[in-house]
Amino acid sequence: MTRRLFGTDGVRGRANSFPMTAGMALQLGAAAGRFFRRDGANGHRVVIGKDTRLSGYMLETALTAGLTSTGMNVLLLGPVPTPAVGYLTRSMRADLGIMISASHNPHHDNGIKFFGPDGFKLSDAAEAEIEGIVASDIPPAAPEDIGRARRIDDGLGRYIEYAKTTFPARMRLDGLRVVLDCAHGAAYRAAPEVLWELGAEVIALGTSPDGFNINAGCGSTDPAAAMAAVRRHRADVGICLDGDADRLVLIDEDGRVADGDQIMALFARRWAEEGRLAGNTLVTTVMSNLGLERYLAGHGIALERTNVGDRYVVERMRAGGWNLGGEQSGHIVMTDYATTGDGLIAALQFLAAMAATGAPASRLTRSFDPVPQLLRNARFAPGQDPLATAPVRTAIEGAEARLAGTGRLLIRKSGTEPVIRVMAEAEDPTLMSEVVTEIVAAIERSAPAA
Repeated sequence: MTRRLFGTDGVRGRANSFPMTAGMALQLGAAAGRFFRRDGANGHRVVIGKDTRLSGYMLETALTAGLTSTGMNVLLLGPVPTPAVGYLTRSMRADLGIMISASHNPHHDNGIKFFGPDGFKLSDAAEAEIEGIVASDIPPAAPEDIGRARRIDDGLGRYIEYAKTTFPARMRLDGLRVVLDCAHGAAYRAAPEVLWELGAEVIALGTSPDGFNINAGCGSTDPAAAMAAVRRHRADVGICLDGDADRLVLIDEDGRVADGDQIMALFARRWAEEGRLAGNTLVTTVMSNLGLERYLAGHGIALERTNVGDRYVVERMRAGGWNLGGEQSGHIVMTDYATTGDGLIAALQFLAAMAATGAPASRLTRSFDPVPQLLRNARFAPGQDPLATAPVRTAIEGAEARLAGTGRLLIRKSGTEPVIRVMAEAEDPTLMSEVVTEIVAAIERSAPAA
């Protein structure tokens, strides 16, 4: 069937507009409940977490109504990071986990992500089946089988204690000054608590959510405030999480930002040296820098690339039996510790490397020199397919010929809007800019947006 609701990471959109309405959340909850109660048995349970967006209250209530109407028992966690939902779904023997969040998006967006009983995000097939149930008549449970809902007070505490267990035993962060930007998001309580309890001096930013300020001028997508704070407080390192804390970027002591590629390079090399890197392989997406690929090859580490989206990284990792992967954007997936990207646990692994080596953040976050990379979006008229036109194909073929041996080209359609993303990497920045400009112009001429 054609998927209208689910994208690459659950259901997402503008709050109070399709599909992020209370009515659709109720239907999704009922459909998910029916999907997980196919055996007709009672006692099934679902955990629901959310970030700090105002619309989270509305969606949480609607999902709860839909789920309980089909007999599911709902455990409400309140504001917790996305990876906490994955962990608690499995830890609390729930049949389903739901996170209400639009991750790094502004407050006016929201989303619904589903986790299976193993703590991993649901497969495309499961999401398609739930979407099919949404479009059908969903029989309610009998009055005596309606589910119950209750708040869980210790869910966040459970996750905090678990996160601390991923930090090496007998190691401390005493004497380390850390700027921590929580993006006024889901980790505003958990992350400062974990770092402080492990001994760090924590300078916390983005810890006063008001329902509207999530990701606004802060966090992993806008680290300027944290960069300034690192320099002002002479901190050893800065850590910037996003709204649901499943990704991070790092800032060294000089105020320079390191993305997910640099973090993965460090982890892959260290894990390989310690014999911990399963299959001597790192899994990342087509967006990761060519410099990372060359660096890994120089250390005898294989690189597996997937489509964009941390769920596709996790699927490839599970299929290959590999334990480290992620995205340039800062999703770092370590299946030894978590079932999805976890910004806090990834930060702990980086801080452990600092503590173990005594090296400054600037050395650990500069494993390789990135190949110059340029990404531009080409908007086109809805309903058109510019990539099928002769002028665009000719421009792409010409660009590939010019980049041969010195760079690479990536063309991909957005899954949510009429946009084609054109990315090029090349040792020659002028050449890189020329080929991207030519392709974008060809796309816009072929199907000009209104």
